[in-house]
Amino acid sequence: MGVDSTPAPSPSPSRAGRNLPAAIAVGVGLGALILGSLYWQKVLFTVLVLAVVLVAVDEMIKALRTGGAVIPRIPLFAGTTAMLVAAYFGGPMALLVALGITVLGTIFWRMPGGSVGFVRDVSAGVFLIGYVPLLAGFAILLVQPEADGPGRVVTFFGVVVASDVGGYAAGVLFGKHPMAPTISPKKSWEGFAGSTLACIGAGIAAVVFLLDGHWWVGAIVGAVAVLTATVGDLGESMIKRDLGIKDMSNLLPGHGGVMDRLDSLLATAPIVWLLLHLLVKA
Repeated sequence: MGVDSTPAPSPSPSRAGRNLPAAIAVGVGLGALILGSLYWQKVLFTVLVLAVVLVAVDEMIKALRTGGAVIPRIPLFAGTTAMLVAAYFGGPMALLVALGITVLGTIFWRMPGGSVGFVRDVSAGVFLIGYVPLLAGFAILLVQPEADGPGRVVTFFGVVVASDVGGYAAGVLFGKHPMAPTISPKKSWEGFAGSTLACIGAGIAAVVFLLDGHWWVGAIVGAVAVLTATVGDLGESMIKRDLGIKDMSNLLPGHGGVMDRLDSLLATAPIVWLLLHLLVKA
């Protein structure tokens, strides 16, 4: 008898384009790290966020280089660190000051490279600063309140995860009508409806039980978060399409790169911080 030389089929991704078991395992692991750092020592949460954001910044630097922009790592890494540390210890104003210094540092660092491509490189660097470390800084601001900082962070992560899971489940089960076929073909209006229901439900539960707030505040947080999470997801898809890449990296099995997981979180952090700052007493 001859030996069957046909290669074994590799695990196929799910209908929504993910390796679901790997994605779940990675998601659970990241969630455990976040919760552990939050409820043990809040400063560890800041260290964890900083480490993840530095990886995301590196992914973006590599991705933008495929489009021709050359962004130096040293000022971006130093500025990212300064911005997140400033947010934790000094609050919004310190984050703003660190942002300004990081932008100036990026401009000055590029000057010795000459005028050719100067505007392109600096513009890409400033875009990256505003897109990743600045928005991530609001996740750090969420943990600041002494009384309920961890609860605010869990609320933030909870609504974004609920949006992702609700949209994934509804899209796989019922998705028929593409939402943005030229940007993200797998996104459907049915999936968006699932995201909305799940996100609002998670917002109400988190605000009522974790922050002792009114249910309608949670409903507002969830309703706005589903919009920002969707915009964040579509925005990163636009970046990848423009640069001609599928994923930012293959670091996280079932997810792609770190930026492929941070897109919705980054876009949602400022609005959740603002709503909770205005509507929930610390």
